[in-house]
Amino acid sequence: MPATTEPQVLLTGRVFVESARWHHGQFWFSDWGTQEIIAIDEHQRSEVIVQIAQGPGPEEMAPGPLCFDFSPDGRMLIVCGRKGHVLVRQADGTLSTHADLSRLSRFPWNDIAVDGHGNAYVGNTGFEFPGGEFAPGMIALVTPDGAAREVAAGMAFPNGMAVTPDGSTLIVAESYGQKLTAFTIGEDSRLQNRRTWAALDGYPDGICLDADNAVWYADVPNKRCVRVREGGEVLATVNLDRGCFSCALGGERGNKLFIVTAEWHGARKMFDGARTGQVVALEVPVAGKA
Repeated sequence: MPATTEPQVLLTGRVFVESARWHHGQFWFSDWGTQEIIAIDEHQRSEVIVQIAQGPGPEEMAPGPLCFDFSPDGRMLIVCGRKGHVLVRQADGTLSTHADLSRLSRFPWNDIAVDGHGNAYVGNTGFEFPGGEFAPGMIALVTPDGAAREVAAGMAFPNGMAVTPDGSTLIVAESYGQKLTAFTIGEDSRLQNRRTWAALDGYPDGICLDADNAVWYADVPNKRCVRVREGGEVLATVNLDRGCFSCALGGERGNKLFIVTAEWHGARKMFDGARTGQVVALEVPVAGKA
């Protein structure tokens, strides 16, 4: 099923773009290089909504994962991945610590997905990234009161995540495993019935769901976004001129695919400050989940 329009560049000159989201009529994404969260409105006007201050020490100064999602009450939950903190942004813009994940792992935390009850699932790399030797990571659950616990282990670099609209399933991109993995979400938010949702010929990063229960996944080294159904059948591919890090469906009719993309020269150069990051968008035949 081909895309209906050619990709259009909405914004350029960013550093390391990630965490694509559509929320309240705007497209949102993070720039790990500048530690900012940016929103773009329907007129393509961009605004920095959040800027995370970096501490004075060399470890705190190193940029790291900065991912976010929105809770049902409209608050933004922000993962400061290198510090292991989940922050909450209130409606008035104030930030406070919601959960401390550092006791669960000393390695960087990555993407986040929030379900309809306000529970947040957060992935941990399991090793020092970039530059470290691979080891399996985990997924932690952060409840609305800020309590945190491990709910899945042995993840091959857990990356993009999405909860199905009915709240029954969490789908996780395992980048180093080249697959999408699904879990059934139990009544107590436990993850169970782990299974391969789709084996892939690429390296999934950020993901999003559409109304036909298919998944779009961003693929950095292959410079593309790919739409697959459960089982792995490829339904569509969007090829770009640089690595695709995350994607989201939104727009007025819900059928605009937003992709954050940047040149990729390997993990050791991911924070070299080069401003090749872009936001591109195109219309696709199937809208996102309501």
